[in-house]
Parts: sequence; C-alpha cells; structure tokens
Amino acid sequence: MDRLILLRHGKAEPDSASGDDFDRRLAPRGQEESAGMGAHLAGLGFTPDVALVSSAARTRDTWAAMQPIFARTEMRIEDHLYHADSGTIRAAAEQAGEACRTLMIVGHNPGLQELTIQLLQEGGASPDLIGKARRNFPTAAAAVFLIDANGRPHYDGLFFPGRYH
Repeated sequence: MDRLILLRHGKAEPDSASGDDFDRRLAPRGQEESAGMGAHLAGLGFTPDVALVSSAARTRDTWAAMQPIFARTEMRIEDHLYHADSGTIRAAAEQAGEACRTLMIVGHNPGLQELTIQLLQEGGASPDLIGKARRNFPTAAAAVFLIDANGRPHYDGLFFPGRYH
C-alpha cells in the first residue's frame, strides 16, 4: 500500500427506526458531506483501489454517496470495522493494503481519530497538526497518509467537510 485514506462516515440520523445504533442511516447533510468529500478527494487524485467499509448502515450509505465518484474501486463490507478500535483498523489496513496501492477505510470514531493521531505521531507531524486532529475529527472527515517502503506513514492531508474550513 502506498496511500491510506481514513474516512469517517457522514452525519447520521440521531435514531433509527429499529432503535439500534447499527441501523442509523445518513441524514441529508451526511449524504451531501459524503459526496462532497468523495469529489474533493478524487479531485486531488486520491482514488482508492479498495475500500473497506464498516457494515453499519451509515458507513454503507457514506460509500453509496461516494461510489459514483469511485466507480472502479473495489468495495468490501467488513463487519469487524463497526466501532473498531485503532488497532483493529490498522490491522485491517495492513492486511488489505498488501494487494493494492491506495486503500480507503470508511468507519467510525473514536477508532479512526485515534489511528489518525497515532499515524501523525509516527510520521513526525507537527504538534499543531496533531492537535488539530486530536481536537476534532468530524463526520465525513478524511485523513490521508503516504506509506513508505518501510511501512512508515507520512502525512498527505487532513480534510474536513466544507463547513469546517
């Protein structure tokens, strides 16, 4: 893997019809944020070969909003990414990343935010950048890292939906 994109799902509805967190769908704002972030990433040339997507409704909806932009991306639903911790997300990235150049993971906080902070620290990012990621990793946020031949991450972008700029 040469590039890793960590993407938090778009803004979700506060409740689901079933009452189960797993079943919460994207709110209209989440649909817009997700499609917008996909277009922004694609515009920068960040197109995943493979996307690992949590099996929760809101992450699947996030991918559905981005899928027309990333029509050639292979998408895999991964049950173990639902509310996964940073270690689980990282292990999934390392395993899937062996067979592709650019990998995207669509998941949840706090695991995505924690992994973003860890990768920034490992890559020697500035304290200001680490602090920015620590303070806020909103819905539809994306953290992008280049991964060198030794597996070391290097910061390549931290992107928040337009309303956070």
